[in-house]
Amino acid sequence: MSETNSQPPIAWRYCGSQIKLWREASGVSRQSLADESSYDYEYVKSMENGRRRPTLRLLQVADQVCGAGGKLTAAQEYLKPEPFAERAQEYVQVEAEAITIQWYEPMLIPGLLQTREYMQALISDRCPPLDEETVGERVTARLKRQEKLTSMPPTHFSYVIHEATLRSAVGGPVVMKRQLGHLLEAGGQRHLSIQVLPFDLAPAAALSGPIVLVETAEHERYAFVDGQETGALYGDGDKLSVLGQRYGMIRMQALNAAESAQFIRKVAEEL
Repeated sequence: MSETNSQPPIAWRYCGSQIKLWREASGVSRQSLADESSYDYEYVKSMENGRRRPTLRLLQVADQVCGAGGKLTAAQEYLKPEPFAERAQEYVQVEAEAITIQWYEPMLIPGLLQTREYMQALISDRCPPLDEETVGERVTARLKRQEKLTSMPPTHFSYVIHEATLRSAVGGPVVMKRQLGHLLEAGGQRHLSIQVLPFDLAPAAALSGPIVLVETAEHERYAFVDGQETGALYGDGDKLSVLGQRYGMIRMQALNAAESAQFIRKVAEEL
């Protein structure tokens, strides 16, 4: 789950324009601001134009040299990175209220089952790359989501993961070996099952992308699907029916929990 915006966030653009207005009103050149903050001229220009998120350092330096009296540094509170990708934010809210989650993943370990090292490697390798602050915020938020696994009353989780997720090279062999060990540990919980869908058993429906089915405490049902640049949360009956049927077909072809654990151990031993 990742974010794509048609244009930079409005907070970036507004804050950048304020830096530019304060700078011009105080007679400070862009080059002078760049020199004082130890940034390249073009980098400062991109922040003033809202194409990049203004950094705390630039805000502090601009506030001081332009005599803004704290008005620019105060903007930092509104520039903190979003903890979740924009297209996943609605789903995360639904997930927090879930009493059952059924999740199929064809390529990546599901977020709630990822180790810190795995998610760090995955989020850090985004294209285009995210800045370090955003990476840290996303990792922290994902770890926070994992509290759902041990919350009370317990949520029932049913995971089906394609063999490809086990054989991916996210973070390298050491990270993957630890990740597979974590899957085995997680799968030992009574309220959580993990099934593996081997390459040679995968139906055509398993090639169309991930599926997440959720039921909330209010017995509302949702389905979430994700792609390269889009994500959608559905609540209408027709979509739920189709995606529910696909998930059921995929799960029927998967190994049972005991066979899946044995399969995961075998893959881990091969690393």
